[in-house]
Amino acid sequence: MLTTFGLGHLRPAPGTWGSLPPPAVAYLLVLAGFAPTSWLYQLFLIVIMLVFSAACVIQGDIAEAVFGKKDHGNIVADETAGQCIPLIGLAFVPAGATDTWWAAMLTMGGCFLAFRLFDIIKPPPARQIQKLPAGWGVLIDDLVAGVYALILVLINGYLISF
Repeated sequence: MLTTFGLGHLRPAPGTWGSLPPPAVAYLLVLAGFAPTSWLYQLFLIVIMLVFSAACVIQGDIAEAVFGKKDHGNIVADETAGQCIPLIGLAFVPAGATDTWWAAMLTMGGCFLAFRLFDIIKPPPARQIQKLPAGWGVLIDDLVAGVYALILVLINGYLISF
């Protein structure tokens, strides 16, 4: 589970591979007619975030022992969980940003890119949070990156709507 069904073993950039499932699920939901404001869209992404967050916390000590370091590159469940945050937040983007499949794809692509940017550069306090014990340190910095990505996506959505 920590490798997000093996995506963490893909190279290059395993964190990028691990970040792909949430936007793919979100996009498929929009194609099926479930907007980011719908309960089903929200439920799917919240469940994904909670399941992969729990995997990080519960299996963090084991993974550290197996891989020999705290946040080994193969562990990407944290990226999967963190990527859900800006996608869940799309419910708060002004109307029109996700109304069509094309607009949804662009907006979800923005969520993906913003999350990867903040996950890689780890602005404060994300880098410092990595020092938390076991799976918490693996997970929380990616949730912080997700919040930063959400803020950027919301600002962009409101700027576009003006």
